[in-house]
Amino acid sequence: MNKETEALLKQAQAVYKENFSPVTWYGRCIFLSWYCDLGTCKFCFRSTVKHKIKHAPTAKRTLASVLVEALLCKHLGWRIEFLTGGYKIFPMKDLINIAKLVSEIYGEKIWLNLGVIKPEDLKQFQPYVKGIVSSIETIEPNLHNEICPDKPIGPYEEMFSQAKDFKKSMTIVIGLGEKKEDFELLKDFINKHDLQRITFYALKPVKGTPYENTNGPDTEDYLWWIAQTRISFPKLEIIAGTTARRYEEVGLLMQAGANAFTKFPATKMFGTEQAKRIEADIKAVGRELKGSITKLPDINWNEEINKLQIDSKLKEVQETQGVSGHRKSKTFSSDLKEKLEMYLKRMRNNSNTQLYDPES
Repeated sequence: MNKETEALLKQAQAVYKENFSPVTWYGRCIFLSWYCDLGTCKFCFRSTVKHKIKHAPTAKRTLASVLVEALLCKHLGWRIEFLTGGYKIFPMKDLINIAKLVSEIYGEKIWLNLGVIKPEDLKQFQPYVKGIVSSIETIEPNLHNEICPDKPIGPYEEMFSQAKDFKKSMTIVIGLGEKKEDFELLKDFINKHDLQRITFYALKPVKGTPYENTNGPDTEDYLWWIAQTRISFPKLEIIAGTTARRYEEVGLLMQAGANAFTKFPATKMFGTEQAKRIEADIKAVGRELKGSITKLPDINWNEEINKLQIDSKLKEVQETQGVSGHRKSKTFSSDLKEKLEMYLKRMRNNSNTQLYDPES
């Protein structure tokens, strides 16, 4: 790491310490589907021909798998980064009901990243949602129009202007071709919309996209954007993404002023050496990790599902507007228990794995 970056991180860390306590957390994105009606953002796996063939427009996760992840977040001390999925996959009534169930299971309001939401729909989400996220991806207008031709920034800005009763956040991907001088545009956007949070991602090159032969941003470039944002916005909540290949950066992300990390495949890599390395690096830079990505709590998981009284809650939802995604031949709580056991089995088995292979 060069001296300029070291000095920048030192400054960002000082700003962080003046405004936040020395803690961090893992943020779990809960996906609702694998398919996107747009599918034209040039960096995204959903834009590839292979993905479009493999996942039909109706490809959705089961409701049980979505709710199990909410339950895991609650008991492992993870925060729900946001509820998200491809565009135009679920009817709005289903999205509202899913948000309701996830919020009730997790025990607090959640964030949404579901594209541009109309004012009348935002009002229906309000009892269960505290904030909305705009997937801006890249802030420079010409680059944005090239990378995301069917996802203009304007409608997101209009949504923000109408979301008076919600917190506001954005996502941005580093490594798409942005320049450091574009940071001024990012500052202007954050100030204009009075954002309370931002999530950074380092580009993960996907085969079949124009970026397949790149490596994503250099670590120091990624840290630069996060640190500059921390210095410019001392009280802004900054979430930084990592991956199975970039996990060694998490300690540095903390030093750059990030509040928390996300995108790490924590259920697939739970308890692995990579997860243990992340926890050790967090401790080494003076932060306390809330929750764990290596140790399961000693609780009766089936009893936790029983406490949810999910069958009666789902019956209430079905009687009003309906939510699909489970087998009607059995109770939904039994579906949840089966799905949860699948997750737990994999997570327990990971503890016997020295290093997780991202290609597996």
